[in-house]
Amino acid sequence: MSRDAMTRQMQTGQGFIAALDQSGGSTPKALRLYGVPETAYATEAEMFDLIHAMRARIATAPGFTGDKVIGAILFEMTMEREIAGKPAASYLWEEKGVVPFLKIDKGLEAPANGVQMLKPIPGLDALLDRAVAHGIFGTKERSVILGADAGGIADIVAQQMDLGLAVLAKGLIPILEPEVDINAPDKSAAEQILLAALLKGLDRVPAGQQVMLKLTIPDQAGLYAPLIAHLAVMRVVALSGGYSRDDACARLAQNPGMIASFSRALTEGLSADQSDADFNTALTAAIDAIHAASTS
Repeated sequence: MSRDAMTRQMQTGQGFIAALDQSGGSTPKALRLYGVPETAYATEAEMFDLIHAMRARIATAPGFTGDKVIGAILFEMTMEREIAGKPAASYLWEEKGVVPFLKIDKGLEAPANGVQMLKPIPGLDALLDRAVAHGIFGTKERSVILGADAGGIADIVAQQMDLGLAVLAKGLIPILEPEVDINAPDKSAAEQILLAALLKGLDRVPAGQQVMLKLTIPDQAGLYAPLIAHLAVMRVVALSGGYSRDDACARLAQNPGMIASFSRALTEGLSADQSDADFNTALTAAIDAIHAASTS
């Protein structure tokens, strides 16, 4: 796999990143929305088989290509499995031209100081080595900001940067994701604090290297323009955060330079019982809408 080609695609590609990284906690909800009830599986292994089948159906769909979907974030189990007879990351890049990323976070700590920090990641070094061996380009790590607590936000950015530097040391590109909860009563104020904390934190990125940022679409359009222009930032991507696809796309379109990295908003309207033709039509419509919002 050509990392130079992947880097060029992530720096300049006109498209968005698909978030196909639902973990154990979020998988049952993702399957319910896909029309698969919890009665359809009896074990965790069966649950993960079903979610992998959904992800593989998306990845192999005709409209899912690097022309509009420039990257995809995978769950660890997805990285270890095959899609259409090839290792998942190899399939995405070699067959679809989609740059593969890996979700590495292991969930959130209990709320404190207005944030939920990342839980420890056991075996991080070995996980990153496996990612490199699989041809993964970068990682994603999510923590959550619940309110405009400057101390909590400073802590969350410091933790994200610490992890990001460890990822960079392995030759991978980290997507740092300090998500601001869309239901936070002081969301706009939290975003202003986060912007200042990130600009300060980016001073820690070694010269000549870059990270990516995955952020909630801000209330103030264009707020993150200084991050988009920052030399240490490869790309600023937007999470849908619970907004509907239409709402998320409308908000994203007001923020030039940000591109989508949607999960629920991407799979909205897809169902396990759809025919392949109907499924592909619905997925292509979603891809077209998210691509348009990402490149407007």
